[in-house]
Amino acid sequence: MKGTFFRLRGKELSLILIVLVCTTIFVWTWDRTPFLATFLPPKSRFLWLSSDAFTNSVSPESQIHMNKDISTSAENKTVNYQEGQLSNILAPAGPVAETIPDKRKETTESLAEGQAKDKHVVEAQKNSSAENSTILTKTEENGKKNLGEKNSKLEKESVDRRSSADSANLSSSERIKADENSTMLEQNQACNYAKGKWVVDDSRPLYSGAHCKQWLSQMWACRLMQRTDFAYERLRWQPKDCQMEEFEGSRFLTRMQDRTLAFIGDSLGRQQFQSLMCMVTGGKERPDVEDVGKEYGLVKPRGAIRPNGWAYRFPSTNTTILYYWSACLCDLDPLNITNPATEYAMHLDRPPAFLRQYLHKFDVLVLNTGHHWNRGKLKANRWVMHVGGMPNTNRKIADIAGAKNFTIHSIVSWVNSQLPEHPRLKVFYRSISPRHFVNGDWNTGGSCDNTTPMSIGKEVLQDESSDYSAGSAVKGTGVKLLDITALSQVRDEGHISQYSITASRGVQDCLHWCLPGVPDTWNEILFAQL
Repeated sequence: MKGTFFRLRGKELSLILIVLVCTTIFVWTWDRTPFLATFLPPKSRFLWLSSDAFTNSVSPESQIHMNKDISTSAENKTVNYQEGQLSNILAPAGPVAETIPDKRKETTESLAEGQAKDKHVVEAQKNSSAENSTILTKTEENGKKNLGEKNSKLEKESVDRRSSADSANLSSSERIKADENSTMLEQNQACNYAKGKWVVDDSRPLYSGAHCKQWLSQMWACRLMQRTDFAYERLRWQPKDCQMEEFEGSRFLTRMQDRTLAFIGDSLGRQQFQSLMCMVTGGKERPDVEDVGKEYGLVKPRGAIRPNGWAYRFPSTNTTILYYWSACLCDLDPLNITNPATEYAMHLDRPPAFLRQYLHKFDVLVLNTGHHWNRGKLKANRWVMHVGGMPNTNRKIADIAGAKNFTIHSIVSWVNSQLPEHPRLKVFYRSISPRHFVNGDWNTGGSCDNTTPMSIGKEVLQDESSDYSAGSAVKGTGVKLLDITALSQVRDEGHISQYSITASRGVQDCLHWCLPGVPDTWNEILFAQL
């Protein structure tokens, strides 16, 4: 009985010892082998956070930022957060052992030590959960911080965009103005001002012919004559395909500040010069305007009726306007300077000496010729055609029309060759001004008695100039055509006609114009192209 007791007790002790050894080996193996950790219950058995609690502690924005930013956190390398997967945050699928600090000590001595170890594991899991909770809290703080920073950044970007938009709107309005100005400039440059029609404008004329005495010759001021109809003064030229800029004297002077405009041509060029002086001053007295003719050698020669030209300067803008008389636009040299009745060499291929001498001073140049090209004028002036420094022997050029055409092409070609040396220079060749003699010429009883505006027409639709010589001469050059022929052709009522105070009895002037009148339009077209 006693032996049996000890025999049974010995078996029980052996079993207990075997159990303790197996338990110790299992715990030790468990601690050393991570694979066995997969047999542990999920982490949720140790720590479960309700979705409500998590939502209350972390805002949706923080969740988004946390999901994006936590993957870069050194503290959370063992947690693989995926954007939009809340379960990965609440219950990570990775091994719990990876999140438990390896602080347990090995024990193989007793079951109590194994149980203590198991208790330590549970506590470690709690500690791990606490650490995870801390990570979540830190992540929440980081998320909020990131949210604040990003919100601030977005706010700044929004302000910048609004500022950029405001600037863009301001710049846009400025660009629109610039584009409009640019478009108008492009239209003006491309506009055919010779194409259009005459319209009645009660705001005309631009100055008073009765008061512009400082600049306007009395022989062209029809208001000072016996003429009583002045409907011709109230017409304005309207180009067909573009708007012509309204002329203002102050605007002209501003545009021509520190610049010189020169008219070189015949008596019609002189009319255009006087018209412009009246337009710029509004036909009023201007004692401040300086006579600077001496600077250009424009003084009256001894025994002469008048000088070969005039030059005036507006001191407020340092703008100079001048005129030089050159009826044929070619150089004239006396063949015998000792003989007062000597003939003059008319050099068809040589520009006037005045133009060659003072070209460098000009910024705008307007050339014209035409009505002195007839046998009577050449004979009266004792002009002898020369080409190449010798009397002309070319029969084609000997013809008056051929000589005029040759001269126009020569002067245009020469001026064009000078443009590279004078890049600021703008040159215009004005086409011929039409005459309106009916039933004869100026010395054979010709007349122009019509006083009704636009009675022979008011519109010009042709694309090419009526002055073929002028149009062909400027083609392909840097010289612009100031085409006034056709638009002036329908204005036969605008001439001085029978009211001239200088012409002989019975002789009418159907060549020159009443001022104010048609030449004002020539200057408006010129102004639009400056």
